[in-house]
Amino acid sequence: MSRAKKTRKFAAVKRIIGQRDARLKKNQPKAQTEAGKRKSQRGGDHVIREIPQVSSSLFYQYNTALVSPYNVLVDTNFLSHTVQRKLELLKTMMDCLHANCIPIITSCVMAELEKLGAHYRIALQIARDERWERLKCDHKGDYADACIVDRVRKHKIYIVATNDRDLKRRVRKIPGVPIMSVARGKYIIERLPDAPER
Repeated sequence: MSRAKKTRKFAAVKRIIGQRDARLKKNQPKAQTEAGKRKSQRGGDHVIREIPQVSSSLFYQYNTALVSPYNVLVDTNFLSHTVQRKLELLKTMMDCLHANCIPIITSCVMAELEKLGAHYRIALQIARDERWERLKCDHKGDYADACIVDRVRKHKIYIVATNDRDLKRRVRKIPGVPIMSVARGKYIIERLPDAPER
């Protein structure tokens, strides 16, 4: 048996480490300083991630904590639209939900209505009605939108009643919170799984 001849490979070049390679001893201190700079830019050795805990009342996007009588957080904008359309607050809410509901007005909403002055006096008069439940706010300032969003994040037992686009956009990011709004002489509800067909 004869041995097979090895053929010579043409144009085979040996791989050579470049002069700036970090594996060379003379370049190692430079590489360590660059790695240190990158770490300091990222914010240290490890990244802290904060993931909000999902409410135990949520079954996927379905909120099991929402039961009759419904707690409805009313916004300033919602009250003014109700006055413009000449709707009765409680009766129209009950027609929309086909169940008992408790309109809740926070102290921030009351403060906002009082600031708006004489133009919103009828809305303020409706808000002062003793049939509605009051909620005291324990935070500084009286910005109603932030107050409502914060309260809904903490406790997912409310329906948010608003016609404010920005507030709606912020509430839609929170899973399991329905939104009620005024539209053409009636209230409509979105994101409530048990909502009756229109």
